[in-house]
Amino acid sequence: MSPKILLSIALLIGAAMPAIAQTDEDRDGIRRAAVNYAEGWYEGSAEKMELALHPDLAKRIVRNGPEGNSRLDQMSSLTLVQAARGGYGKQTPKDQQQKDVTILDVFGGAATVKLEMRGWIDYLHIAKWNGRWVIVNVLWETKPTKAEAAK
Repeated sequence: MSPKILLSIALLIGAAMPAIAQTDEDRDGIRRAAVNYAEGWYEGSAEKMELALHPDLAKRIVRNGPEGNSRLDQMSSLTLVQAARGGYGKQTPKDQQQKDVTILDVFGGAATVKLEMRGWIDYLHIAKWNGRWVIVNVLWETKPTKAEAAK
């Protein structure tokens, strides 16, 4: 086969892949994982939280100390499920329960999602695992408080 034909075939396959990887069913599953995570937190539903998470999930944040030293703090799936069960998110008034989901990218069985909550933003890595979309990694940042934003 000529190089032009091979290149044409590769371009056609490459153009078709995102369409295959981004079916409505997949997008709904990805969105549902993010929403279950947010609602699990706000509703104090360990069941929804557990449904959203891969058992080996890692949720991480970089914290910077006053001397400029950075440290990496981590939470596990179990920690998040127990925190949901503890009802910590139920302290957020319903009218302030932000859960804005933006699917940033999907390819095959992997997706990157931005989830904006009331006090923080989560960047979620969601994977299709055993036929179901679940969150496997979270990198998050807290939003500045009004006092911090006023500085």
